Amino acid sequence: MPGRIYLDHASTTPILPEAAEAIRAACDLWANPSSAHAEGRAVRAAMEDARRRIAAALGWSGALIFTSGATEAIDLALRRAKGGDRIISAIEHPAVLRSAAGAREIAVTPDGSLDLDDLEQALEGLERPVVAVQSVNNETGVIHPIETVAALVKAAGGLLLVDCAQSAGKLPLPEADFVVVAAHKFGGPPGIGALLVRDSATLEAVGGQEGGYRPGTAAVPMIMGFAAAAEADHHYYEEAKRLRSKLDSGIIAAGGAIVAAQSPRIATIGAYLMPGVPAASQMMQLDLAGIAVSAGSACASGSLKTSHVLLAMGMDEEAAREVIRVSFGPQTVEGDIDALLTEWRKLYERRRAA
Repeated sequence: MPGRIYLDHASTTPILPEAAEAIRAACDLWANPSSAHAEGRAVRAAMEDARRRIAAALGWSGALIFTSGATEAIDLALRRAKGGDRIISAIEHPAVLRSAAGAREIAVTPDGSLDLDDLEQALEGLERPVVAVQSVNNETGVIHPIETVAALVKAAGGLLLVDCAQSAGKLPLPEADFVVVAAHKFGGPPGIGALLVRDSATLEAVGGQEGGYRPGTAAVPMIMGFAAAAEADHHYYEEAKRLRSKLDSGIIAAGGAIVAAQSPRIATIGAYLMPGVPAASQMMQLDLAGIAVSAGSACASGSLKTSHVLLAMGMDEEAAREVIRVSFGPQTVEGDIDALLTEWRKLYERRRAA
C-alpha cells in the first residue's frame, strides 16, 4: 500500500521479488509430483532439488519435511515424536499451547528468559521427554539459550523441538532433534514451511507423501518460492540492529519502556510499553497515521486477550495491555523509525496532556 510504513514483519514479511518469480515460473510447469508420467517426474525432481537447496541454505543436514507452515510442523512434531511427556515453556506460540495442551509448562524469569532450574526439575525422572522451546520469542524478541536447553534435554535422554519461525534466515539453526521453520517469516510465500528432523526414526510415520510423514499433494510452486527466499541475501539483519537500537533509544527518551531490555534480543523484534495508553489505541492511532504495528502474536492479537507471554514474565495485566510490537524486515529504512517515533511521541504527549 503506497505511502504506508509496514513494521509488522514478525507477523509476515512481504514476499521477496525472487521468491515471487520462482512461484510464477513453477506455476507454468505445474504437475502433480506424485504422478508417474514425465511431467510429474520433472516436477518431482524440481521439488527434491528445492528441498536440498533449502536444507543447504539453512545449514541443515537431516531430513526436511514440507508442511503448510509452522503451525502444522509444530503439531506434527508434538503429536508424533516418539517420546514421553511433553514439556513446553509458558511463553510459547499459541500453536504450541494448542498442540501440547496439558503439557508441563516451564516458568520464565521477569526478563523473558527461560527458568533453566525449573526445566531441570521438570526433566527429573521422566523417560524420553519431548521439550518444545522457541529459539526467539515472537512477542518480545528474546533469544533463548538453546545450547544450554539442548544439553539438559540430552542429559535427560529426551528430544528437543525448537520453533525457529522468527530466527530462521536470520540466526543459525540450533542443534535440535526437530526444528520448525516458516517461509513467510523471511520473504517466502505463506502456506509453506518445514519440519526439520535430525533422525527420522524419532518421528512416527502415517503413510502418504513426504516419506510417509505428511500425506497430501505437495504445493510445489510455494516450495520453489520457499527455496528462493531461503537462498536470498538477508544482509538487512545487520541494518536491523542499528535501526532497532535507534528505536530503543527513542522510546526511552520519549518516556516509554522496552520489554526485556536486559535480555539478548533478535534485532528484528522490539516490544515497547507506552504508560497509560492501551495497545489497541496505539495501534489504531498509528494505523491512521499510516504505520502498521501489532500487539503480541498475530495469531492471537485479534482476540483482545492480554498477552500470556507478558503475564508469564510477571507483568501486571494493565501494563501488559499497553505493549506494542514493532518488527523489521528487508524494506525497513531509517525514515520509517523516525516516522514511528514522531507519531509515538505525539500520541503519548496527547495522553499525558489529557
